[in-house]
Amino acid sequence: MTLLQRLSQCSALSPWTQKTFSRAASQAKLPLARAHGKSFAHRGELRQAKRIVVKLGSAVVTRGDECGLALGRLASIVEQVAMLQNQGREMMIVTSGAVAFGKQRLRHEILLSQSVRQALHSGQNQLKDMSLPVLEARACAAAGQSGLMALYEAMFTQYSTCTAQILVTNLDFHDDQKRRNLNSTLHELLRMNIVPIINTNDAVVPPPEPNSDLQGVISIKDNDSLAARLAVEMRADLLIALSDVEGLYDRPPGSDDAKLLDTFYPGDQHSITYGTKSRVGIGGMEAKVKSALWALQGGTSVVIANGTHPKVTGHVITDIVEGKKVGTFFSEVKPAGPTVEQQTEMARAAGRTLASLHPDQRSEIICSLADLLTERKEDILAANKKDMELAVTAGRLSPSMLKRLSLSSAKLNSLAIGLRQIAVSSLDSVGRVLRRTRVANNLELEQITVPIGVLLVIFESRPDCLPQVSALAIASGNALLLKGGKEAANTNHILHELAQEALSLHGVKDAIQLVSTREDVEDLCRLEKMIDLIIPRGSSQLVRDIQRAARGIPVLGHSEGICHVYIDIDGSIDKVIKIVRDSKCDYPAACNAMETLLIHRDILRTPLFDQIIDMLRTERVKIHAGPRFASYLTFSPSEVKSLRTEYGDLECCIEVVDSLQDAIDHIHKYGSSHTDVIVTENEETAEHFLQQLDSACVFWNASSRFADGYRFGLGAEVGISTARIHARGPVGLEGLLTTKWVLRGDGHAVADFSEQGSMKYLHENLPVSHTIPSQRTSN
Repeated sequence: MTLLQRLSQCSALSPWTQKTFSRAASQAKLPLARAHGKSFAHRGELRQAKRIVVKLGSAVVTRGDECGLALGRLASIVEQVAMLQNQGREMMIVTSGAVAFGKQRLRHEILLSQSVRQALHSGQNQLKDMSLPVLEARACAAAGQSGLMALYEAMFTQYSTCTAQILVTNLDFHDDQKRRNLNSTLHELLRMNIVPIINTNDAVVPPPEPNSDLQGVISIKDNDSLAARLAVEMRADLLIALSDVEGLYDRPPGSDDAKLLDTFYPGDQHSITYGTKSRVGIGGMEAKVKSALWALQGGTSVVIANGTHPKVTGHVITDIVEGKKVGTFFSEVKPAGPTVEQQTEMARAAGRTLASLHPDQRSEIICSLADLLTERKEDILAANKKDMELAVTAGRLSPSMLKRLSLSSAKLNSLAIGLRQIAVSSLDSVGRVLRRTRVANNLELEQITVPIGVLLVIFESRPDCLPQVSALAIASGNALLLKGGKEAANTNHILHELAQEALSLHGVKDAIQLVSTREDVEDLCRLEKMIDLIIPRGSSQLVRDIQRAARGIPVLGHSEGICHVYIDIDGSIDKVIKIVRDSKCDYPAACNAMETLLIHRDILRTPLFDQIIDMLRTERVKIHAGPRFASYLTFSPSEVKSLRTEYGDLECCIEVVDSLQDAIDHIHKYGSSHTDVIVTENEETAEHFLQQLDSACVFWNASSRFADGYRFGLGAEVGISTARIHARGPVGLEGLLTTKWVLRGDGHAVADFSEQGSMKYLHENLPVSHTIPSQRTSN
């Protein structure tokens, strides 16, 4: 088969590959070619990258023993490159690995040759210990280059992607004619949808000369400089440099207080302390940074990331191209404000001061915020009007979402009342003694309430959430990071300014931060070393996405609000109609709205049943029939696709059960442990329901809409939790506190865990009649 025939086959995808990549290609918006000369300013713009260079460092390609290739890592990288190539991007690979592959091959040949010679000379099967000579790198490269390329070709063939090998040296870039030839060859390969695989010709390349860079030109000393030079030469949009470290740290990784830099700016070189280079390769991080800055100056964006981590290697390249926060992104545009990491550090520092304030001072801050909500009412409503007008013009929000976005004078007055309730309850929150025990003479142990730390609250189009959550954070002494929906940007901005103005009363302005940068929610969920608790406020889809994205950070919330109302045979007609109407129709989009109505079998074909149906029709509620309910009807409504459906609208499911126990079993099987209701006049039946049902909120003869922090007297809530640990149900001030143990002794007590020593411990419970006073700070 001729080369032209092979290339023609590579230009079209096989049916297998079309099936494999059809979903990815259909979902990806193919980038358009852009004018080169200016790098991307933000990570989110990397989705527009059309021409991409992927540099694979020696540590990525080779095994830990430096002899042979890491085939698993290489296969996952090839899969990602092929996927991006088949999305319409132009991919190039700068690879190491020829020396390692050749070293493995030559060692095998030398061992085989030595064993044959020794067997011939000794005439025995037993072989003496054989020592391997030191292998010269150029010889290894010469022996390994063809095998490395054959391996790439075999892997890419699985995705019907064709490859071509190009070996270069410094002369190919310094000689104008050779550079033009190289440029022309690479452009032609890209035009034919071929992935060029480039490497330095290590079999003939001379040792690198120190400080040999020319004015404005980087010398090819290693694959880092090769990748940078190639990316600029080919006007690539993005250079991804994969190594064995997470990215660029401000000091050597592993040292105390070493911080991974999310974004690096050209003026920040002086703040970096470099460590030693990796176990293989000749560059090191300093060489990578130098090459990255040179490429950035030439108009190519750069990301340095880890290509060896088993948990991320399979998607590291695609994550970078999707704009996710992976590795270190090099940018020439420095943001005007602090980064989200800096905001979190500022919030934590100010939060500790906030927690040390006297309860009266925290209460004063909250009351001040309540006053500002009414005093600046006109400014708040003007900002909200802008958001409403933009949302209506865009036409992307549903009527229920627009209702959540809208603020009014009545809403602001109600918010102010709720905040003052929180101010009162905050007086005995932080530092409250829960337990006091004398464990030995002159040795007392106390358990006291303390703040959780730094909270991240992510909320959609509900600007009224911001002052509520801010007040609860202040009352509990927690630092707060807020990420609101862009549809409420103007309203959130002014409300955050008011919160910081109130905090300034006692010098803790930075304790509440509003994240207004381009950070995706998923990126925020990765700050596990900075954030102690995530609280999502919004749709069930938002909550589920955050629960999936959170890595090592607890998430307080519920993914679904599938609330049930069970109508018992002994239910009162008036109560049934009122409770069902309020539970479903008062606010259908709320998480505590009824989604499934369970009816006792004996109620069917009774006046009560007819009145329930008539009321739902009058309220224009669309009814879906459960399987058993549908079996009783000749002409039934549409049967439900799933009994685990949260409609969030004027829709509900009706299902029939045979008994109270059947109702409980149904709720346990299909519910979400949020809020469930029984309507009955039989006290014994009601008590059995309340005791047996395992939900966060269980009500008797009350609407499910009562599952609300404000109605519970909490002043406000940060959300409703269906978790089994920590807070459950509507979460107010108490749910934002944890505890610590304080032991006070006279210095003479010694821990003795022997049998005789344990007799000395009294474990005498003492009254908890006092609260640890917080330290007053002079501001």
